Amino acid sequence: MAELLYRLGRFTARRVWWVISAWVVVLALAVGAFLAFGGAMSSTMTIPGTPTAQVTDRLKTELPVASGGTGQVVIRSGNGEELTAAQREGVSAALRKVAGLDGVDQVADPFTSTDTRAQQAKKITDGLAQVEDGRDRLDQGRKQLDQARSQTEAGIEQTETALRQAGTNPQLKATLTRLKATLAQLDKQQAELDKQRATLEKSERQLLTGRDLLTIAQDIRMVSSDGSTATATVVFDLPQQEITPETKKAVTETLDAALPDGVTADYSAEIAQGEIQLGGVGEAVGLVVAAVVLIIMTGTLVAAGLPILNALFGVGVAVAGAMALSGSIEMTSVTPILGAMLGLAVGIDYALFILHRHRRQLKAGMTVEESIGLANGTSGNAVVFAGSTVLIALLALNVTGIPFLALMGTVGAVAIAVAVLLTVTMTPALLGLLGHRLLPRRERKAAAQAAPVPASAPARPMTIGSAVLRIVIGVGALALIAVPAASMRLGLPTGASEAADSTQYRAYTAITEKFGAGANGPLVVVADLGDGVTGDDLTAAQAGLGKQLMDVDGVTAVASIGANDKGTVLVFQVVPTGGPTSESTEDLVHDLRGRTLELGSDKVSLSVAGSASANLDISEKLADALPTYLALVVGLSLLILIVVFRSILVPLIATGGFVLSLFAALGGVTAVYQWGWLGGLFGVTDPAPILNFLPTLLVGILFGLAMDYQLFLTSGMREAYAHGAPARQAVTEGVRAGRAVVTAAAIIMISVFGGFMFSHMTMIRPVGFALAFGVLVDAFVVRMLIIPAVMHLAGDKAWWLPRWLDRILPDVDVEGAKLERHHQAPPARVPETAAR
Repeated sequence: MAELLYRLGRFTARRVWWVISAWVVVLALAVGAFLAFGGAMSSTMTIPGTPTAQVTDRLKTELPVASGGTGQVVIRSGNGEELTAAQREGVSAALRKVAGLDGVDQVADPFTSTDTRAQQAKKITDGLAQVEDGRDRLDQGRKQLDQARSQTEAGIEQTETALRQAGTNPQLKATLTRLKATLAQLDKQQAELDKQRATLEKSERQLLTGRDLLTIAQDIRMVSSDGSTATATVVFDLPQQEITPETKKAVTETLDAALPDGVTADYSAEIAQGEIQLGGVGEAVGLVVAAVVLIIMTGTLVAAGLPILNALFGVGVAVAGAMALSGSIEMTSVTPILGAMLGLAVGIDYALFILHRHRRQLKAGMTVEESIGLANGTSGNAVVFAGSTVLIALLALNVTGIPFLALMGTVGAVAIAVAVLLTVTMTPALLGLLGHRLLPRRERKAAAQAAPVPASAPARPMTIGSAVLRIVIGVGALALIAVPAASMRLGLPTGASEAADSTQYRAYTAITEKFGAGANGPLVVVADLGDGVTGDDLTAAQAGLGKQLMDVDGVTAVASIGANDKGTVLVFQVVPTGGPTSESTEDLVHDLRGRTLELGSDKVSLSVAGSASANLDISEKLADALPTYLALVVGLSLLILIVVFRSILVPLIATGGFVLSLFAALGGVTAVYQWGWLGGLFGVTDPAPILNFLPTLLVGILFGLAMDYQLFLTSGMREAYAHGAPARQAVTEGVRAGRAVVTAAAIIMISVFGGFMFSHMTMIRPVGFALAFGVLVDAFVVRMLIIPAVMHLAGDKAWWLPRWLDRILPDVDVEGAKLERHHQAPPARVPETAAR
């Protein structure tokens, strides 16, 4: 590999414009593919086969109106006073316009719904009063009938007695016939009263059922008690993840334009989906910091700009290429941002490693072309192996069985692969184009004189005591930082996690304040009946099951949404006490799924859907997949590291250090984003559970990046050890040789990742923080403090490898020692023009 990269470096240095032109064509093709085939990004995360997904799929056929995505619009008066009658009419007219848009199924007008509910309540109250009046009249009529019956029956008995005594008496017979006819008429009147009573009781049952339905839903309000705020629910034709950005934009633009004066609207996160932005202020600041570090390290603007140009070019190719697939593959809006984040960070770092090696060789008087080839064959070889560890970690996300996470890993891996290819092709070409201009003028003159570089005095190895102290301090500090990770909860961000000045945040907080936290994340509960119910039985079943749901701990209100045609599937909206990310809501979802309700003698099973339920399912699925994924990544990477370092202990030490970095990073992100520590500094408006796919993503990315720094530091130690230095002396020499470039690379990567901590996208911020903080503790605490101390204590044992394994392992020569011995070109003078 080293020899191949050496030749590739020399070739690209001689064919500069061919290489640059080829990459320009690749970039143009990627951008063209995006413009031609790119589609809409999704703002929601879904996993096929989860309980929530199964319920949603069922509702598409059983009750389509309940399967469409929804979003909330918060209507408020500008002065905080009660909305006037004219403003209410204007809002209703505006909502009717929204209801007529393509892609919108219906819009629940809060004022109409509230008035309708009030009318229903009044109708039920009046109806029950009428029932009571009717019952009183029937009771009075029954008393009169009973009295008349008693009189008639007594008259019949007297007449019959008289007939028996008098014998045949036509007059008495006529009287008896008349009395019996009267009794028959009274029986008919009694039957009519019984019929009227049955009708009255049926009406009463219907009214009581309606009252029960209104009672359990009374806390589902659409207009606040002070009349200043109202919420309108927009129901879309398609499920949440399939709603196009164009439809959402049409809703906001139509409503904003049609609202009356003095009324404002804010939109929930399901509607107000921001567009993807790859060049925010935070990202720009991160690049500026990286540029400053490069300028300080290289001493020239030209040299400092090369890695950044290389990285930006790679990001353009990878991100545009990935987004070109968004028209045919469901892709979340986070995916290309993640690719850009990784592409920028590793693109700069990888180019820097080759640039650093090349500049060092130029200073020693080596010719430009030979130096480029040698730098590409040594540092470029290390870049390829370092990139391979990141690639393995990211591609392994495909084995989790989680499609959106697998796509993130694939896009991230493509960004890494493009960065590596650019580093070993276009970076050498640019180095050849710039020649000696990469060096400051004073260093060009020194290189022109081909003065030998004086050997520096060997550094003194650390003592046993200082090594132990380093380990104790480093491990203790990381363990302390990792403590918050023990209480980490997983979820997806809500409107409360958005920036305080965003419409999503305003909508979320207004709903919480005016209608309760649970109104931001209602659940959809589906009841499956063995035998279908229709008509009055259906309404009674809805009321009976609704009352049982209302008795469950953590439920604030229940509303019947509807039922399928056969009456075997009943759907309810359940408003929890807590918000969509609260522990009480999680407990409620589990409780409902494990609960069986009773309807007569039948047992009714329940299933749950909704955004809070979906987030919980995704979090649990990710948590279940994490151990397998971690074992796979670590196992495969250990094999690579054993081949690279030809040691058993070094890969184990490197992996142990990664575990420390991982838990420290998780502890840090938990403290900031879940506990709210330093929340104001990092823009955390409302502490909440940690992004549910962050731990899995962090495992893959941080492991790969940690192994990068391990590779560049430890390869120097192994090179010194292979050249005869004592093991402990080799540790010191390896750290001294690599610490400058690793420090610069780490600062650059922290800056790039740190810039994404202030992204406009809520889901990207904790990812940026976790990666930046993870690189910080891994590079400066683990790799340059703890690992050298452990290697010092291990001594020669650090490089022990069983003989049988040594014979079968390939010699990859990652540090390029053999290449250097084969290509020792004599120094050459720098042309006078280049030295100026």
